[in-house]
Amino acid sequence: MLVKVALQQTDEGFSVWVPGLPGCWSQEETAAQALANIQDAIQEYLAVAVDLVNTALPREVEVAV
Repeated sequence: MLVKVALQQTDEGFSVWVPGLPGCWSQEETAAQALANIQDAIQEYLAVAVDLVNTALPREVEVAV
């Protein structure tokens, strides 16, 4: 699965976050390290989301676009 992330250089190194997953972000000294970290963060985020959905009552809503 491809996930769009935002990578930004900061004074401390690189910050990376996933606009589609609120609160899913990471920071490291290099861009490569930050991108590796965000991969792990995305996997953990999605695993928690699946657990929450599996314990909730499923419902659907219609949204007009």
